[in-house]
Amino acid sequence: MTYCVAISLDSGMLFASDSRTNAGVDHVATFSKMKVFERKDERVLVLLSSGNLAITQGVINILDRHAHAEPGSETIWSARSLYDVATMVGDALREMQRRDGPYLMQGNIDFNATLLLGGQIAGEQPRLFNIYSQGNFIEATPDSIYFQVGESKYGKPVLDRVISSGTSVAEAAKCVLISFDSTIRSNISVGLPVEMLWLPKDSMRVGIHKRIAEGDPYFTMLRQGWGGGLRRVFGELPNPDWLS
Repeated sequence: MTYCVAISLDSGMLFASDSRTNAGVDHVATFSKMKVFERKDERVLVLLSSGNLAITQGVINILDRHAHAEPGSETIWSARSLYDVATMVGDALREMQRRDGPYLMQGNIDFNATLLLGGQIAGEQPRLFNIYSQGNFIEATPDSIYFQVGESKYGKPVLDRVISSGTSVAEAAKCVLISFDSTIRSNISVGLPVEMLWLPKDSMRVGIHKRIAEGDPYFTMLRQGWGGGLRRVFGELPNPDWLS
């Protein structure tokens, strides 16, 4: 399991993903869930993945292979819109499902995968898509500006209470990290390090790409401050009078 978040703000797009792919008493594996395709001043595409790791890595390899196809072929570099790129990602996901799905099913192995695709291509506005395991997808709207995939339920409440399209990138990053901390505390299948990427609107290049590992001073302060703040506010709220 994993946890990924992508948010479309007025000022740009914020992406974050954890790096844990398996968890247990004797085994914890770490892999990056974020793939960045960048041609500065032309396009930046960010792909976050959740689900069967072999399937999602296969999708990325298909996109890489197609990206180096003969000139004139339709690739992620020649696509005129992010919608077209989302279609290519969906097609690659279906290709992996057709190839590996029957064999994984025989072993009773879950081969579902979900991906978030966001970014900007010169000539159009930033766009964000949630691509389902079946290869179809939906696009973020002004009413639904963020997507989560993976273990999303623990981190959703704080996002719903804080995030709006006008939220600053600094406030959004703080909120997303609190969302990750809430998830990490409640589910062992999600863990540090967290990758975070900021893509300023119309910049056509990555703004900040940061890896937050265990012991990071800011994340540690945020974790302690948020936990302590919750306990303090909880203590200040009155008990129900009907239990007096």
